[in-house]
Amino acid sequence: MFEQLGLIGCGLMGGSFALALKRAGLVKRVVGYSKSPSTTERARQMGVIDLEAPSALLAVSGADIVLLAIPVAATEATFKAIKHLLTPQTLIMDVGSTKRDVVDAARRVLREQVGSFVPAHPITGREVSGVEHADADLYVGKQVILTPIERTLTAHLQKATEVWTALGCHVQKMAPEAHDAAFAAVSHLPHLIAFALMNGITGQAGGQDYLSLAGPGFRDFTRIAASDPLMWRDIMVANREELLAQSQIFQRSLQAMEALIASGNAEALEAQIAQASDTRAHWRMTSGKPGK
Repeated sequence: MFEQLGLIGCGLMGGSFALALKRAGLVKRVVGYSKSPSTTERARQMGVIDLEAPSALLAVSGADIVLLAIPVAATEATFKAIKHLLTPQTLIMDVGSTKRDVVDAARRVLREQVGSFVPAHPITGREVSGVEHADADLYVGKQVILTPIERTLTAHLQKATEVWTALGCHVQKMAPEAHDAAFAAVSHLPHLIAFALMNGITGQAGGQDYLSLAGPGFRDFTRIAASDPLMWRDIMVANREELLAQSQIFQRSLQAMEALIASGNAEALEAQIAQASDTRAHWRMTSGKPGK
């Protein structure tokens, strides 16, 4: 389907995309660029990319598909770096966990070429990062949310849908604003809570001793606290309005349960726990609804 993938960011997400595209026979050549030359060299040694580019601009030279697998905070600068070698035929995508800020950056920088950009958010990942963890199966069976805007070219949107579908993904389309509101609730807030919980425990006297007693429930609840700090710093700052709104909702729910505990209202407390338990017991990740 494609002659050349210009890969900007050769880490877990970008490297996995390149491997998956190659395995599916959808690309003939991958040219990659990362800020760290050692990362790009490692990607070449692993067969993730075929050629190393000395700059983001040269990574997209001759590419008919470009993937930005970079921190969301670097999106605007990257668009500025590559825009001069993009053509109307180039399909440009990203894998960022926030979309409104990415779309705004694309509008500002790409301008008349913004129709070639199809924002994408694959609902997958791991707590580890780096190209050494790249896996061609990372996207298989996962959801990918596309957030086209009014100027997105229909042909490019269709092509993006076909690419992700060919990699075994379930593709869904949402407005950028709806995406950010939803993922503030089901992804960004849970990470915030996990980070805060770990810091709250370790910040108190005896916290390390408490951790030594923790079991599987604590392990499962706090798994995402081991996620990449730089990536999650950028996500939370980029989506701060929606995240803070969800945090306020959570705090009201928490305070309501605290009040029941403080008053000893066991019956009402049990009803609240039962409601949450029943909802969780019947919830399933599906290809039709966003979730992580």
